Amino acid sequence: MSETTAPRETATTIPLLEARGISRTLPEGVTLVRDVSLRFAKGEFVAVTGPSGSGKSSLLYLLGLLDRPSTGEVLLEGRDTARLSPPEMAALRLARLGFVFQFHFLLPEFSALDNVLIPIRRLGRLRDRAARERAMHLLDQLGLADAAAKLPEQLSGGMRQRVAIARALANDPALILADEPTGNLDTKNAGAVFDSFARLVAEEGRTVIVVTHDPDLAARTSRRVHLVDGRVVSDGATPH
Repeated sequence: MSETTAPRETATTIPLLEARGISRTLPEGVTLVRDVSLRFAKGEFVAVTGPSGSGKSSLLYLLGLLDRPSTGEVLLEGRDTARLSPPEMAALRLARLGFVFQFHFLLPEFSALDNVLIPIRRLGRLRDRAARERAMHLLDQLGLADAAAKLPEQLSGGMRQRVAIARALANDPALILADEPTGNLDTKNAGAVFDSFARLVAEEGRTVIVVTHDPDLAARTSRRVHLVDGRVVSDGATPH
């Protein structure tokens, strides 16, 4: 009698990022994320939406390996991250993930160029000349070549956030995670930031997952995951 085996996943079918039944409960008993299972493929532009307190940022921190789930597991490129030590997790984030937050967190005493150089130097793959060329290329792609020598205080809010995007791209990550990246920007600058994300997806095949409360910006993504009380209540293509 022959055995029937399930087909094995190949490199082309393994999702870039996968959450399997993840939950996060704080020590005092508050549950922020409840039994969430999601798969993200290469080249997706995903909005995570939901009312305030619905667990959007908490989910993003779990997907970005900044927090560990209380239950469940997160796999990056098929690799179960639950068994990684804190230094291994930090190294994986540095090499494969890029982050953009509502507050850009640029170091005020460093120029735009030097801010972008920080993660490149931490990873240590490039020598100084190549690292500077990489950082300048990223700033140029985002229309910031002329601002490379300027300090953050000399830049507009939209320019600072684009420097933060360049920094997130510094080590050529497979995945960009953004938490309310336009929350402090006016409509024009918010649109420019989303234009940058859309280009990364369309032209470079990167995956971008962005938490946003702005329905107009969420409508520009290709997929929307909606949370209520820490649970996914809908997940599908964004209607256009």
